[in-house]
Amino acid sequence: MPTRKKDFDSKLIGEIAEIMAETGLTEVELRQGDTTLRLSKNTGVAAAPAVAAAAPAAAPAPAAAATPTAEAAAEARAAESPADHPGTVTSPMVGTVYLAPQPDADAFVNVGDRVGEGDTLMIIEAMKVMNPIPSPRAGIVKAILASDSQPVEFGDPLIVIE
Repeated sequence: MPTRKKDFDSKLIGEIAEIMAETGLTEVELRQGDTTLRLSKNTGVAAAPAVAAAAPAAAPAPAAAATPTAEAAAEARAAESPADHPGTVTSPMVGTVYLAPQPDADAFVNVGDRVGEGDTLMIIEAMKVMNPIPSPRAGIVKAILASDSQPVEFGDPLIVIE
């Protein structure tokens, strides 16, 4: 059996696992030469029972909604989470959100501002790298769902643009 050189040592992996636990990161990927190492925590397991438990409670609702009214439709739209809005911009990475370029500077955008495609909406710091989050479309900022210095996960809703 041929011997294989270890590209990553177990001490490094342990240190990365500790950093993940301390910072709340759920996934890290490292590349060294032609070898890739991905460390990932399975955080979705706890959410699965909550979703399953919520399904039976929702079953009676269709019978009650058999006669929709304009008032019921307006209530449904109001109850819709901003995260479900089609103009929601989500986090492309795990990190910390910063709404301004510096602590004492004005925010990149505010609710009601008009933005163009490619304009910087905020910054996400990941592993000491500041990553600008560009607007995927032109529009008006309707809601800012993340707060300054808030940790975010991949896919978390950040901002709504209409």
